[in-house]
Amino acid sequence: MGAPRLSQPTPAVRGTGLEPGRLLAAVDAAVSYYRAQLAHADAPRAYLAERGLGVLVRREWPWRVGYAPPGWSALTGHLRAAGFTPEELIGAGLSARTRTGPDRLIDVFRDRVMFPVRDPAGHPVAFLGRSGPCAGDVPKYLNNPRTAIYNKRHLLFGLAEQQDRITAGWTPVLVEGPADVLAVWLSYSRSGRTGAVALAPCGTTLSDAQAHILRSLPGAARGLVTAFDADPAGHAAVDRAWHLLRHPRCPGPLLAAEFSAGADPADLLRAPHGRARLRAALQRRTQPMLDTVVDHRLNRLVERHPRLLEDIDGRCAAVRALVPLLFEATSPQEAIRVARRIVAHTGVGVDTVATAAIAHLEGLLNDLGSPGERRQPRR
Repeated sequence: MGAPRLSQPTPAVRGTGLEPGRLLAAVDAAVSYYRAQLAHADAPRAYLAERGLGVLVRREWPWRVGYAPPGWSALTGHLRAAGFTPEELIGAGLSARTRTGPDRLIDVFRDRVMFPVRDPAGHPVAFLGRSGPCAGDVPKYLNNPRTAIYNKRHLLFGLAEQQDRITAGWTPVLVEGPADVLAVWLSYSRSGRTGAVALAPCGTTLSDAQAHILRSLPGAARGLVTAFDADPAGHAAVDRAWHLLRHPRCPGPLLAAEFSAGADPADLLRAPHGRARLRAALQRRTQPMLDTVVDHRLNRLVERHPRLLEDIDGRCAAVRALVPLLFEATSPQEAIRVARRIVAHTGVGVDTVATAAIAHLEGLLNDLGSPGERRQPRR
């Protein structure tokens, strides 16, 4: 039997008009159901152990990681028997109708390791579902649809569960997903040290609202760190984080810790002495985030034009592409450091960078003073 086609419910925000308390109760019941399923699911348990997260099978709190079984409507049937209506299950983003059978409900999450997402008050409001070890050609992560109690752009995974570390002023670290959050959390579970607290966007790129949350954390005065894969997606995530976090200015330095290609904090956790190595990577092996953004931009240029830096024309073109980043520096000292980095990477003289910077600034001033933009003063 082929997979039924899901019917998108209306209105676009599920659960509108329903009692929020019932939606919260449905999600909480789903957390308990998924948690119970994990106890009997060998493959997901083995997957968590292989990722260095086996302790989450034995230890329920605070994360309550679970497993959605592969049946079409296992959760739906369980919650319907518990008294939840179809509208409530759809409104909570747990069930969906099919186009071929509108009266038939099926589970939104099937054969996935389930990570509950909590609101600031600690209530579970949604899930991030990681595909099972034996899953076919399906998305790696499936995010809960938007509901009346959940907007993925307004929450960070791991915020509610780590309030003790956040209140204590631990340094915030932005990572890609829930496995990375848990890897960092575990790396400090027996260290007895103040350190880094990892948070992740809920299955999406960093949003303005999430950037505001990060800047507002007590530990942001120590600095904010990004920790992503050293691949194109990870580079893009760092670049976006820089542009969102620098305005308004963060109270502490913006730093980046990159990992080798194809690796991430969860991968490093599994390596020999992984916990200590992960702590070191996040606290002692970082560099200013703007330096990383400069490197990414130059790398993309060289990938598109492999011989770019072989002659003076190409090197000057690279300088012109990098110079706008000088004007994103948060201090004169940072601008000087970035200028020196451009000189070192491109092999040009300081005067070439200075000339390009002046030309860029003149262009900005000309744009501001163009007839279409400037209002003539009254005489």
